Amino acid sequence: MGDRSMHADEVIVSASMVRGLLRAQFPQWAALPLDRVEAAGTSNAMFRLGEDLVVRLPRTPGAAGDVAKEHHWLPRLAPPLPVAVPVPLGRGAPGEGYPWSWSVYRWLDGENPTTGRVERPDLLAVDLAAFIDALRRTDPADGPPSYRGEPLATRDAGTRAAIGKVHGLVDTEAATAAWDSALRAPAWSGPPTWIHGDLQPGNLLTVGGRLGAVIDFGCLGLGDPAVDLIAAWYVLPADARKVFRAATTDDDSHWARGRGWALSIALNELWYYRETNPTMAGIARHVIDQILTDHAHAG
Repeated sequence: MGDRSMHADEVIVSASMVRGLLRAQFPQWAALPLDRVEAAGTSNAMFRLGEDLVVRLPRTPGAAGDVAKEHHWLPRLAPPLPVAVPVPLGRGAPGEGYPWSWSVYRWLDGENPTTGRVERPDLLAVDLAAFIDALRRTDPADGPPSYRGEPLATRDAGTRAAIGKVHGLVDTEAATAAWDSALRAPAWSGPPTWIHGDLQPGNLLTVGGRLGAVIDFGCLGLGDPAVDLIAAWYVLPADARKVFRAATTDDDSHWARGRGWALSIALNELWYYRETNPTMAGIARHVIDQILTDHAHAG
């Protein structure tokens, strides 16, 4: 994606800017090769640094607020998780025209799965369920609310507005019916649990078709555990969704809310990124199609 802007309040990050930041703040790494990581993500610019490191710089003020949270919580959450998560090695300060804190992490090998066309879907479904279960069981004491920690019903107005903005791109009547169905599910009445909040293909790394790492914890926090079920539609094909649902052991209300979360997120991504990030918009379109198909069959 190069230096193309996706947000009105975005700071464009160049390789020369990153090189200057490294020379000033982390001279021990400044001479290593630096290459932009081309990815579909929208919140951070990433540059591979040598063989073993990655520099990650928030693009917007909202994403900048996640740096401190990730540096504080990721080392604490990592030990019980069944797959790798980012390891913060350095926290940078503003400079060289860049206005916020930024991070150096250990590089994690793997590749992003392709939405709906993963190599070993049933095994990936089980791996995703194991990660979600381990995260849910982690002690929530003092955890912050997730960026997506609100009840699903509070997204009603925004989701209906998004449906209006994608008229002509999707079946808006079917989308409205699917959203209405999700809102009828009982709200989560249990205690909030840890959730990743954004289990999309760009935030997963697979090795040999198995889940090897989960990255980008900007939405991390406490909330309704159903939010992480969005992976069922964002990542897995239809048959593997059945395996995933069985592995999570979540009930019908969890599943309905998870589908509602996936629909709401995808509708907003489709209208917002359809001109600036075709990859993200294409994933969102696929997710919406899958949810509408599921809803039609359920009806």
